[in-house]
Amino acid sequence: MSAQYGNPKERLKAFSGLGFSSLAIHGGQHPDPATGAVMPPIFQTSTYAQTEAGKTMGGYEYSRSHNPTRRVLEDNLALLEGGIYGLAMSSGMAAISLILTLFKAGDEIVCCDDVYGGTYRLFTKVLGPQGYKFKFADLCDPAQIKSSISSSTKLVWVETPTNPLLKLIDIKKVSEQAHSVGAKVVVDNTFMSPYFQKPLSLGADIVTHSLTKYLNGHSDVVGGCVVTADDEIAERLYFAQNSIGAVLGPFDSWLVVRSLKTLPIRMKAHQESAIELAKWLSEHPKVEKVIYPGLPNHPQHALAKEQMSGFGGMLSFYVKGGLKEAENVLKRVKLFTLAESLGGVESLIEHPAIMTHASVPKEIREKNGIADTFLRVSVGLEDIDDLKKDLDAALK
Repeated sequence: MSAQYGNPKERLKAFSGLGFSSLAIHGGQHPDPATGAVMPPIFQTSTYAQTEAGKTMGGYEYSRSHNPTRRVLEDNLALLEGGIYGLAMSSGMAAISLILTLFKAGDEIVCCDDVYGGTYRLFTKVLGPQGYKFKFADLCDPAQIKSSISSSTKLVWVETPTNPLLKLIDIKKVSEQAHSVGAKVVVDNTFMSPYFQKPLSLGADIVTHSLTKYLNGHSDVVGGCVVTADDEIAERLYFAQNSIGAVLGPFDSWLVVRSLKTLPIRMKAHQESAIELAKWLSEHPKVEKVIYPGLPNHPQHALAKEQMSGFGGMLSFYVKGGLKEAENVLKRVKLFTLAESLGGVESLIEHPAIMTHASVPKEIREKNGIADTFLRVSVGLEDIDDLKKDLDAALK
């Protein structure tokens, strides 16, 4: 991999010491040597000319294997997460599926009990029947971390904050327990982005994202990524990615590179509005409960301040009443868009039990707290007063 694609350690060395915003704008990038173009070109090509049979120009032979535009994105992602190797894929689920190629039927995988519905569906409906052994546990509980991760465990899958209940998991504690039995740790960092949380620095072996969400942030790309600093893991993932063909196209790669340049500014703005909206909803007479890591009443608020540098733009709340009242809110909003996904510049609202987490069995949803009155909000970049007015009118 390194001989054909260039050595990432050498490529990224030039950017050591830069702050996050500088890395977001410049990381892994140089002006185009042929034209001086500041933005990396879109190499919209499937194949590359060779000087002789088996001798390539710049290490590129076929765009499923490597593409210069995608490589710029992958280097940028690696730098932002504090890793060495980045891989960009066609979707977040493609990224998750690729990681699972590191394991085989019979391997035990411990997963947090509150997890994205698509992840749960992949684990239980696709990989479970193939012989993978999944164990779901409340990894917010230190006792369950200890009891669920054993010598049989090969991988621990963590979302923090979880989707959609925004529960926080101590990455350091999970990593220590997992590594003590020889297991690897994956953290889905989609909700926080590397701007607010760096799982590799806390002990995780692999970080994954849905690029669709905050990293792209404009609701115009579907993509996923994996970042690691482990040489062996990277080698195996690159081989599997090339074999399977789960790659992000050059134009989508270019769009995400563009978007990452504003990631710090966007994340600050998302958080600023989310905090204000969470406080306002907490006092609303039609709201039973608000869940947001930045509120002092969040069960893991202290952990949030310890392992994250911010609280993000996602919040959830329970409407007073029943399903009818919740559905009425969704019907009445004007500025919020009723839609799945999150992390875009526009504010979104959704009903997890009916939408993103419908694939999770009803009894498990209810046990975890995903009730009929439970709504998830991705706070966008609109004026906060307009967002309040819209929700207020919908709630009343």
